[in-house]
Amino acid sequence: MTQNQKTIEMSKKKSGGWLETILTVVYAIAIAFGIRTVAFEPFNIPSGSMIPTLLVGDYLFVSKFSYGYSAQTIAFGLPLFDGRILGSPPQRGDVAVFRLPRDTSVDFVKRVIGLPGDHIQVTGGRLYINGQLTDRREIEPYASTNQYGQREVLHQYIETLPGTNGGAPVEHKILEKYDNGPSDNTPEYVVPADHYFMMGDNRDNSDDSRGIVGYVPVENFVGRAEILWFSLDDASFWQVWKWPFALRFSRMFTGIH
Repeated sequence: MTQNQKTIEMSKKKSGGWLETILTVVYAIAIAFGIRTVAFEPFNIPSGSMIPTLLVGDYLFVSKFSYGYSAQTIAFGLPLFDGRILGSPPQRGDVAVFRLPRDTSVDFVKRVIGLPGDHIQVTGGRLYINGQLTDRREIEPYASTNQYGQREVLHQYIETLPGTNGGAPVEHKILEKYDNGPSDNTPEYVVPADHYFMMGDNRDNSDDSRGIVGYVPVENFVGRAEILWFSLDDASFWQVWKWPFALRFSRMFTGIH
């Protein structure tokens, strides 16, 4: 083999090596994108509206396949189809991520309280579903820090929601600062067809269906919150040097209920 032939052969190997590397990167990105689009999507919690279930600094995985797929969740908001396909409807008590109806670029996470056709009302801080008072029992108080950095002690309850379609009741924790706040006495809401009524577990510190969120169309659901995989107290994910003191080890790899 002449020197020129050797040079050409080496050039071909280098070109082939670069091409393989590029293809490997493309495949990896495609696989990651596919998983994020149709299986699981990561989210982090920036506000305290779902305390005590979710804390500021929690990182969670949301299952996209739980409720199926819509134009909002798989087609980037393009009007390719209406409603949802290949899924089951949200259940009362689910913690779910959804797109804000008035601005679908914004993601919210709340608990499903009202199903299509349900009558929902809050009176004196107590939740009524279809005219029935939901049970709540008080447990130990919850110490929290409000949006102004002030420490406060809140009432903590275990609330029992009626099951979906006669299913088992759902128990979860809620917080109440008082029972006479702006969102503690509401009109009766009648949930339209194909819509849901969402509320935060931190009842006196939550923008939800009692206010700016309104009823959430089924096609706006991103998925069900399944598992906490990471949690940081007073630190951002990129602040690695704070991790040894900020990691909430007890919350990592736990289910969301």
